[in-house]
Amino acid sequence: MSAPGHLDLDALLDDRATTTVVCCGSGGVGKTTTAAALAVRAAERGRRVVVLTIDPARRLAQSLGLDRLDDTPRPVGGLDTAAGGSLDAMVLDMKRTFDEVVESHATPERARAIFDNPFYEAMSTSFSGTSEYMAMEKLGQLRARSSTPDGDGSRPWDLVVVDTPPSRSALDFLDAPRRLSSFLDGRLVRLLVAPARAGGRAYVKVVSGAVGGVTGALSKVLGTQLLDDLQTFVAALDTVFGGFRERAERTYAMLAGRGTAFLVVAVPEEDALQEATYFVERLRGDGMPLAGLVLNRVQTTALPGLPAARAWDAVVALEGLGDDEDDATAPEVLARGDDALAAGLLRLHAARMQRVEAEQALAAGFAARHPDVPRTQVPARPRDVHAVEDLRAVAEDLCAG
Repeated sequence: MSAPGHLDLDALLDDRATTTVVCCGSGGVGKTTTAAALAVRAAERGRRVVVLTIDPARRLAQSLGLDRLDDTPRPVGGLDTAAGGSLDAMVLDMKRTFDEVVESHATPERARAIFDNPFYEAMSTSFSGTSEYMAMEKLGQLRARSSTPDGDGSRPWDLVVVDTPPSRSALDFLDAPRRLSSFLDGRLVRLLVAPARAGGRAYVKVVSGAVGGVTGALSKVLGTQLLDDLQTFVAALDTVFGGFRERAERTYAMLAGRGTAFLVVAVPEEDALQEATYFVERLRGDGMPLAGLVLNRVQTTALPGLPAARAWDAVVALEGLGDDEDDATAPEVLARGDDALAAGLLRLHAARMQRVEAEQALAAGFAARHPDVPRTQVPARPRDVHAVEDLRAVAEDLCAG
């Protein structure tokens, strides 16, 4: 079985044609740390980078040398910027991004009406898919800013690194335009905004038929005031959502373009690699530029040439538990401290090797299913990431593979 090609992440980051790197995968596989480490690596190799994460954890901010992370790009210190690079970091604030969409695409009066509506708080914080919609929106904003020169002719960033939301699949992120269009074009939404779109006497004609019947039925279920609030809210958001749909579609087209690279992040566990297979197949099915797989938290050993079976055989021999149960030397063996220590260490090694061999088998299975997907492996670390130095070490492992 031929091994898949090595994923050369340094070449990817050094390629100035690469303007967006998207780290995707299921939850708990290290996407956020991977994105941050790649951002540090790219910045220290001369790129002007902004990393967008969805993880507000304080320890991540601390590892980047920041007191906090929010939706404002903040410069990260402690980097080697001799090559002329820089790094800003930010976290996706779903509510604030939604507010920005409303403020930039509605009059102050309409924006205030939207903000004051009781449905807005729920939709902007907990509506199904909102985090994915807003991730798409924020990415579009960052790409627009990175393509617009500053006053001195330079651009704030030439690389955007994205840590996607911890959804089960890439569909939740990539399908934001389609899902939003489906929502906007749905029958209920069309009925709710029909009076505002019709206006004046046309409203009487609209509500006289099916719309009147439906809204009357809804009034009985929801109550007149609640329905009025919902109808006012949807009508006020109608034009705002329309603009977002157009921007989301442009961002989607950008993601499918030459300058984007998708990295699927997984760990060497059966469920995670099944998810990774799904991601790979879906990304390719959508025509998205897949760069490769990052296999994270891989177990390693100092004695890779000593398999688990041989280590267990050595333990049995040292402890005198072989075929000859009457072996008179067994007590002497156990009494010798060196042999007892060696047996204990061999037990630890055998247990570690069993896990290493199981992970290698899972990785080989993925490679057999996707022999043309480049791959890099990142060894498991003995401690969590707490500083820029830790991210730099993770990046070294990522790029050494």
